[in-house]
Amino acid sequence: MIPVLYQHPHFVVINKPEAVHFHSQDGQPGLVVRLEAQLGIKLYPVHRLDTPTSGVLLLATSPEAAAELSQAFAEHRVEKRYLALSDRKPKKKQGWVRGHIVKARRGAWKLAREGEGTPAGTQFVSASLGGGRRLFLLRPLSGKTHQIRVSLKSLGAPILGDRLYGGSDADRTYLHALSLAFQFRGAAFEFQARPERGDAYLATDLLERLQQWLDTPPL
Repeated sequence: MIPVLYQHPHFVVINKPEAVHFHSQDGQPGLVVRLEAQLGIKLYPVHRLDTPTSGVLLLATSPEAAAELSQAFAEHRVEKRYLALSDRKPKKKQGWVRGHIVKARRGAWKLAREGEGTPAGTQFVSASLGGGRRLFLLRPLSGKTHQIRVSLKSLGAPILGDRLYGGSDADRTYLHALSLAFQFRGAAFEFQARPERGDAYLATDLLERLQQWLDTPPL
């Protein structure tokens, strides 16, 4: 069962499991098909999370709602927070990563000074957890392909478990969509979900730091 955080007449919010494809492929039903079967309703994608990424995901229940919510994402009116873990020391501990996300090799992307469209912007803070681990809280101001994965790679701190970008082997890719906040038809909504799987995500020192950030948001 896919964890449902909230069901509204016009949208559904879930805590997406990691390693689940968004669309059906290789003869296996994707996230949308599985959730439609679970809830017994038709769903329309609004945004998406990469296959290895877990966390808060929004889907609409009608084409009209999907168009409104998709427009909010396109106009950067949705506040997003992500949680990531690395076992490398970043070039800087907090601040911004800015640049164009451009295609690289083997399905990967990279950060460049020049490119098409507007540059991506990601604000972040981080904290040392000991043992060489560093926890990141990130706020992307745009929604480029692999933006957070590329941003942390550019800092010299690829995400733990993210083999595509040089991350160390782990039991999962340690990237989680922690929260979403947006307005819809005059009402404000905010949703939050902690990661449910991953040994490193469930470590005591990480959970303590995460609670501090939740109690006093640094971003």
